[in-house]
Amino acid sequence: MTDLAYIRVSSIGQSLDVQRDKMFAAGVEPKNIFEEKRSGLDTGRPELKACLRALRRGDTVLITRIDRLARSATDLLNIVRGLEKDGVSLRVLDQQIDTSSPAGRAMLQMLAVFAEFETAIRAERQMDGIAKAKADGTKFGRKRKATPERSEEIRRMRYDQGKTVPEIMKATGLSKASVYRVLSPQDVVTP
Repeated sequence: MTDLAYIRVSSIGQSLDVQRDKMFAAGVEPKNIFEEKRSGLDTGRPELKACLRALRRGDTVLITRIDRLARSATDLLNIVRGLEKDGVSLRVLDQQIDTSSPAGRAMLQMLAVFAEFETAIRAERQMDGIAKAKADGTKFGRKRKATPERSEEIRRMRYDQGKTVPEIMKATGLSKASVYRVLSPQDVVTP
C-alpha cells in the first residue's frame, strides 16, 4: 500500500511549496508526488492522469483540498467512484476526509455539493456584476479603431475618391477587417 499525492495550482506564477510541504508532513515520498500547474477546468491534466494510472488496489491518493482534484461535484464524484472501483482511497488533508470509511465518503459527497453550489453562486454574482456595470455604461472589450470620424473618412475615400480597400488600409493604417466593418458588403469588392 502506497501513498501517492496530487498537488495543483491554477497558474504558472503560483507556488506548489505549501501543498508539497503538507504531503511531506503526511509521509508521502517525493517520487510519489504528482505536480501540476494548470487550471482545474482544463480537462487535459496529464499529471492527474499519470497519478490515477499509477495507483494500485490498497493505495491512497492524497490531496490538500477538494478543489485541487476537481472543479465540480460531478467530476469529483466520478473520480472518487473510479478510485473506489479500483480499491483506492482518497485523503483530503485540509478537510480531514478519508474515504476509506463510510463517514468519510458521506462527508466528501456533502462537501462536493456545497463546493459546486458555491461555484454556481459565484458565477451568478459575477454575471449580476457584469449586468450592473453594463447598465451603468461600462464598456467591455477593446475600443474600436474606426471611430465615427475615421469611419466617415473611410467612406469618403471609398465613395468620393474611389480608392480601393488596400489603398484605404495603407492610408489609414487600419486592418482589412476594420475597413470592411465600416463599408457595406457591396463596397468591399476591390477593382
